[in-house]
Amino acid sequence: MLYAILSEDAPGSLQRRVGARPAHLARLEALKADGRLVLAGPHPLIDSNDPGPAGFSGSLVVAEFDSRELAIAWASEDPYVAAGVYARVTVKPFKKVLP
Repeated sequence: MLYAILSEDAPGSLQRRVGARPAHLARLEALKADGRLVLAGPHPLIDSNDPGPAGFSGSLVVAEFDSRELAIAWASEDPYVAAGVYARVTVKPFKKVLP
């Protein structure tokens, strides 16, 4: 089943996000290589693909997991969690309708 992993950044975490980004992206690339990643990306704090020092308010990952428990376990091991980038992570079942 698909799961949406909604993460909210902690205030002032942009530099920690930048430092942990390579490891974070490597995990997403592994999901992609397994054919399980639907989409992933951050939420800029301003209306810009490159928000610069304004930073981000969080991230969204939609991917396939065998259970919600496995999705939660995967999300809890994210380098952004370990680096203190995320203040909160929510995992919800997701039903893709379109496209």
